[in-house]
Amino acid sequence: MGAAGCPLAFPAFTWEVRANDRGYHRQFKKKFAFCLSKRKYSGNAIRTAKYNLLTFLPLNLYEQFHRMANVYFVFVILLQTFPEISTLPWYTLLFPLSCLLIIRGLRDLIDDIGRHQSDRNINSRPCEILAGTSFHWQKWRDICVGDIVRLRKDSVVPADLLLLRSSEPSSLCYVETADIDGETNLKFRQALLVTHQELGSEESMAAFDGRVTCEEPNSRMHTFTGTLRWQGRTHALDIDRLLLRGCRVRNTALCYGLVLYAGFDSKIMRNCGKIKRKKTKLDHMMDRLVVVIFLVLLLTSLGLAVASGFWARTFQEKHSYLAALYKHTTPAQQAFLNFWGFTILLSIIIPMSMYITLEFIYLLNSCFINWDLEMYYGAKDMPAEARSTSLSDQLGQVEYIFSDKTGTLTQNIMSFKKCCINGTIYGPGTGHENKQPPGSGLSWEHPGEQKLDVCDVALLEAAQRDDDPVLREFLRLLALCHTVMVEDRGDQLVYQAASPDEEALVLAAKNLGYVFLARTQDTITIRELGSTRTYEVLAMLDFNSDRKRMSVLVRDPQGTIRLYTKGADTVILDRLRRRGPNETLTERALDRFAEETLRTLCVASREVSEAEFRAWSRRHREATVLLQDRARELDRLYEEMEQNLQLLGATAIEDKLQDGVPETIQLLKLGNIKVWVLTGDKQETAVNIGYACRLLTDDMEILEEKEVSEILQLYWESNNNLSGSGDALCSRHLSQQRPEAPCHQRAIIISGDFLDKILHTGEVLKEKKGWPWRWLCCDRAEASQDQGGLVEKAFVELATSCQAMICCRVTPKQKALMVQLVKKHKKAVTLAIGDGANDVNMIKTADIGVGISGLEGLQAVQCSDYALAQFSFLQRLLLVHGRWNYLRICKFLRYFFYKTFAGLLGQVWFAFHSGFTAQPLYEGWFLALYNIFYTAYPVLSVGLLEQDVSAKKSLEFPELYTVGQQDELFNYRVFGVTLLHGVGTSLISFYVAFWAFEDRVGTKAVGDYESFSVTVALSALLSVLVEIVLDTKYWTVLSFLMVTASLLLYCLFSFLTQSVDAFRIAPAIFRFPDASWNALTDPYVLLVVLLSLVVNTLPSLTVHAFRATLGRATTQQKIHLKAKRDPEPSVELRSHVPRGSFHRRSSYAFSHQEGYAGLITRGDSLRARATAGTAPGALRPEETPAVSSLSCPSV
Repeated sequence: MGAAGCPLAFPAFTWEVRANDRGYHRQFKKKFAFCLSKRKYSGNAIRTAKYNLLTFLPLNLYEQFHRMANVYFVFVILLQTFPEISTLPWYTLLFPLSCLLIIRGLRDLIDDIGRHQSDRNINSRPCEILAGTSFHWQKWRDICVGDIVRLRKDSVVPADLLLLRSSEPSSLCYVETADIDGETNLKFRQALLVTHQELGSEESMAAFDGRVTCEEPNSRMHTFTGTLRWQGRTHALDIDRLLLRGCRVRNTALCYGLVLYAGFDSKIMRNCGKIKRKKTKLDHMMDRLVVVIFLVLLLTSLGLAVASGFWARTFQEKHSYLAALYKHTTPAQQAFLNFWGFTILLSIIIPMSMYITLEFIYLLNSCFINWDLEMYYGAKDMPAEARSTSLSDQLGQVEYIFSDKTGTLTQNIMSFKKCCINGTIYGPGTGHENKQPPGSGLSWEHPGEQKLDVCDVALLEAAQRDDDPVLREFLRLLALCHTVMVEDRGDQLVYQAASPDEEALVLAAKNLGYVFLARTQDTITIRELGSTRTYEVLAMLDFNSDRKRMSVLVRDPQGTIRLYTKGADTVILDRLRRRGPNETLTERALDRFAEETLRTLCVASREVSEAEFRAWSRRHREATVLLQDRARELDRLYEEMEQNLQLLGATAIEDKLQDGVPETIQLLKLGNIKVWVLTGDKQETAVNIGYACRLLTDDMEILEEKEVSEILQLYWESNNNLSGSGDALCSRHLSQQRPEAPCHQRAIIISGDFLDKILHTGEVLKEKKGWPWRWLCCDRAEASQDQGGLVEKAFVELATSCQAMICCRVTPKQKALMVQLVKKHKKAVTLAIGDGANDVNMIKTADIGVGISGLEGLQAVQCSDYALAQFSFLQRLLLVHGRWNYLRICKFLRYFFYKTFAGLLGQVWFAFHSGFTAQPLYEGWFLALYNIFYTAYPVLSVGLLEQDVSAKKSLEFPELYTVGQQDELFNYRVFGVTLLHGVGTSLISFYVAFWAFEDRVGTKAVGDYESFSVTVALSALLSVLVEIVLDTKYWTVLSFLMVTASLLLYCLFSFLTQSVDAFRIAPAIFRFPDASWNALTDPYVLLVVLLSLVVNTLPSLTVHAFRATLGRATTQQKIHLKAKRDPEPSVELRSHVPRGSFHRRSSYAFSHQEGYAGLITRGDSLRARATAGTAPGALRPEETPAVSSLSCPSV
């Protein structure tokens, strides 16, 4: 390969990086908008904030005026500037609109300041950059493409680097990629041999002039292709040579890298996505309603204006003696002015106060979430936090949850839970795991070591007795058969494994007296019950995903050769010498462990004769130097050796879930919320967690990539359109494949690679030979794009028809793509929840983003709308707060519109009796105060405090959540009914008073315009308040005070604005002196008001009575009826698995990764002893003690 200096042929890549040459990179520009250009090679500073000092005001106003209501209010203000048609000074409307814009602008500004602070902290992190012939401490933002950077242990990689050299043997560098793919196990990267050998000092680093030619910046996290040309030779580069931004250096004192991609060109930043302004479904609906109401308003004004023109002409014809009054205007001109007058008069149908009140309701409902002690996590002293105040109602409408796995569903902590040795089961549930053995002197413990943690005291006692050879071999296998690295820190041993499962097994052996101490290239040393023994490692038969097992051949101190093997039960059981009673008991134990969703594997061994080993070793050496079919030949030799095994037992490891995860997922599923798991982890690990958290169940039909391909193929063959639903599509396919299997419970499990094939114009379908696939692959770009869209939609239809979905090995960008697909094709409300930087894009893309404050930092929390400490708090956030908030906002909107229509449409009816002159029916002060004081508080109490059922009942009956998913409480039909209700109330209030005042007057000769106005106003006001009182389900002292305050404020302001003294001071402003006193002291007027109230209330009472007797059951009735039925079974982490089913899961084979055994046997990962030569001192400013074990400082 490239290390040998052979010239290689690669595609013509256009991204060229020259080491230590900033001037070369600065000369290149690229266009990005119109004729503007910027540097081709980005700097390393990042900016995720939306605004700066110059762009905040215009950009924020631009975003705010995407709300149609704000455009409408500006239009009304502009009309008010014309004195001929104005009814109020223009500044009286500009002030509340300005307040509304300022409130929302300040909220956006505060959020953006937080993003600026986060950017500043990241860009100011220190790092060492090569400048001249030495390294200097600078900031991350100072890094440029082509720079050489020095990183130390536990530091975060600041950009995408080509690894040049490290302080480890063979320039290995160990990294943790938790912020990229969620995995906390160790991975290794290795520098090219040529740079490892040649770049041994800072001077050689400064003189390095290599040129890297590679692919343009992209979002592919797991692939990279490029070449390094140096000293006349070309060397191949792949992803194993790269340190990606966001990784953390582990186990490596020093490493050096060449910056290939910086800042927004780095792969993790390419996956981060942009900040999007999120609007709820109700927001979108309100925008459309504003347009509809405005059009209705214009049509009404037009009709009244036309009528006013005809009325004016008729009036002038009948009353010619008044011609002097109309000599400067014509009926048409008067109609034109009246049109705008009616438009302004009726503009309060969309009240600005509603939007201001909504902001207040959103704010307080968010505070209720922050104050909820049930979502407070005492262990971290972290309450729930509503970081966004404008999405609370949408929490009650979620249909799909997209969840990360590691750190979100799980704690990523593996613990050795149970085991079966020689047919005997040990662990919790055996009845003696909590007892302390009498006089148990643990002679193998050493001062300073951690306190032992064993799963079963009986197992500890048996290990101490050392009288069971099978148990001895079992524990010896756990201590020998692995690729774990160890560091002896004097007072304790620190292990670092390629997977957390392996570490759990080695720790279990250590706690039971078999302590892994050290290893060299060909030996491994353990302490067995206090005595130290060194074994010669003859061969390591490494794990891969096909073998599903690993083995080690060792020679013990007595000279006996033994093979120790561990792996999946399906492969180990088939390679046993015999099947006896103990093997049968072990198989039963495996079934039992699988029922408890533990991660199982089998362990076995056999003795190998010296002659057999010599013959096998000779063929093994020959196979390792083959140029062709090397891997196949090695696998054949491994298979030959791993036969005739003796089963020692089985282990069961628990991947600890966060508290309450299974119960939470069960409740969410009952609430018709589908949970999809999107993880960067391996498929088998994710599937195991799926079963553990009850996302997957044993009666589900699992659709893997092959089945999904077949179903999509069937879709194309049967019908070349999307007339069939995904449910019908899947049902038809599965009924053909497995007629006996129920199809109503399904789950899909796919990988990120498969997802790429499907979503990039259906490449998975192109592999088929039939005509549909060839047609899909036509050269026409437009047709290809259209068909790719159809494949997308077909896939989404299939996925959403299933009860669960697990996507494994997905990149952050693919996570966001899955969310975007569901939003695009299903128009459903989505929620994304995660805890790491790899979840940020998904959180930004979803309608609602929830960040978990986990072990991977606070990147997800900083970009989220809501922050929680535990996944289990999601049930209360959605099923309680979300449902309540949706109910409250919907009721608020419904009653705000109702009270507006009921109170103010009287203006329209009055126009028919006032010559269509746009004469106001009500006093100006009543119009101004109606939505602010007289009716605002009862509706506000509904928006803040309303509950249909308690929090406890909301969790007991999650089915109630479906109301929000179906938009039942506020939609176009509900708005139409509200409009008709308001029109009816206004008609009754107006015409009952009009009828009463038409023929006679009261005892005080009350029959004037002012008294009529007061009567209609009071009738409408009381009808609105009674309607709200009747429909309020949850009464508090505050609710009662709100209603009382409305009536008292009406009386107070009527007295103040209608006093004779005020009239004398400003007769043009206070035009109704003593109007209310004169009218309301007349019993006849009071009877008219009472009659209007009764007539307005009767329809509502009738509807309530009809629903109670014959109509739909109320929420409380549904709960009562369901409570009588059998209660829902509690969630148990057990599943009855048939023997040989898909559902038995092997932890080791499904979570370990290939590669470490080769490093160990080659000696690449082993540091030389003190007598051996080391790397040049110029690269080692901090000497690291040489040890004979693996070089692995703790994480």
